[in-house]
Parts: sequence; C-alpha cells; structure tokens
Amino acid sequence: MRLTITDQIVNWLEKIIAEKRSEIAAVKSRAKRFRGLAQERRDIRDFAGAIRRRARRVRVIAETKKASPSAGLIAAKYDPAQIARQYAEAGADAISVLTEQNYFDGKAEHLTAVRQAIALPVLRKDFIIDEAQVFESVAIGADALLLIVAALKPGQLSALHHLATTYKLSVLVEVHAGNEIGMAVDAGAKIIGINNRNLATLEVDFATTEKLLPEIPQGITIVTESGIRTMADLKRMAAYPIDAVLVGEGLMRGEVSIENL
Repeated sequence: MRLTITDQIVNWLEKIIAEKRSEIAAVKSRAKRFRGLAQERRDIRDFAGAIRRRARRVRVIAETKKASPSAGLIAAKYDPAQIARQYAEAGADAISVLTEQNYFDGKAEHLTAVRQAIALPVLRKDFIIDEAQVFESVAIGADALLLIVAALKPGQLSALHHLATTYKLSVLVEVHAGNEIGMAVDAGAKIIGINNRNLATLEVDFATTEKLLPEIPQGITIVTESGIRTMADLKRMAAYPIDAVLVGEGLMRGEVSIENL
C-alpha cells in the first residue's frame, strides 16, 4: 500500500491508472460471474433522485475511506459499515465508498458491507476503466459508479456510461477542466461532479467549482467534490447553485458535521 507523496512531480492519476490496468486481468477472469449476478439484480436504489437538490437544502454524499494519497492514513480502525450507519443517522442522502486498494486501502467487500448496513443509495468510488469493473460494481451492490473524464478516452467514457446505465446504475461523471464538460455531456452524463482536486498534482482549489459551474448545461445534476475539510468549506460550497456535495476526509476526521448544514 502506498499512501504518502514521495515525489511532488509525479502525475498521480497516471500512476494510479497504470497500476489499475495491471489489476484488470483478475477482474476480467470473474467477469462472466459478475455479469450473471448483474443481470439478476432488481434492487438498484435511486442515487440520482437522492442527490437532486430540493428547495434550499444541498444534498450530502458522505464518503467512507480509510486512506488517500494526499492525506495518508485517515482511519487506522476502519469499519465502513458502522461509519455509513453513522452518516445515515446524521442525515446523509447517499454514501460513497472507496474501493481502490493501492492508494486508498479500499476493497470491493467494503461496499457490499455498507450497502447491507443502510437503506441509502451507494456510490462506488474507484478508477473504472474497463467494462468488467462495471459488471463487478453491479454485482457487489453499487447503485452508482464514478467515471473520471481525465482517465478515459471519449469512446471509452461513452461505452462505460452506456453499459452502467443499461444496468440501471446512476453515473457520476467527474470533470476538473472546462474542456472535459463537453466530453461528459457527449457521453450522456446526467450527473456531473466537479472535482476541486487536480488528480495529477493532488492540489485543491475551490475556485474550480465556481469557474466550471456556468459551463454545465441546464438540467444536469451537479456535485462538487474534494477538499471539504471544515464546516466553513462545506457552507461555502453549499452556497453555490449545485445539487450535492461529496464529503469524505472532513467527515472521517470529525471536522465536518452534516447535522449543522
């Protein structure tokens, strides 16, 4: 497990994706079984509906994660199901679960455990680059998954988005730059997440959300992601005309409270 930044000029997204490709063979070897399980599922929860803003209250996607490349180890004693139950009791509208293993110390089993513990829709947060991972996502209990525009070619993005929606999953399509918005829309995105973190450098800039908001077409559900570590950060982002905020580390460390939003 690699959890600390040792080389400031490394492109973290490229590094994570390169290692993810080496893992895909194992997922592909189980793709037939995952596909069969995916075809049998009839219990997809409405993630898109859960995070759509109504009246004045911004929706909250509360994230469970053990570690990250920017923060290192966040929770030495990590029980994602118990954390998710606490989030649900506090008023979260959906739960995000990190399943990436090399840099976030996640597991697919974490998502299954979370979904069994709560009634909220669950987002799989990982680096999805192959259709076998989509089948796996459905099979392990995800109601939604993340697709990162910067990690995919336009054709891949469209194909994976289509496949996920075919199995009734919601898809959070993540952008960080203006030129990625058109690619997300062309792929069929109904939910766009603006990542305040540059995945190449891991630097956070909240101005990213403010800058990209006007470029997103009407009718698309908008989520702001990353870097929300204090209540001041949360209230700043909630004031934007967005639907939902995705909050992870701030909640994990107890520095952000959903109840006070």
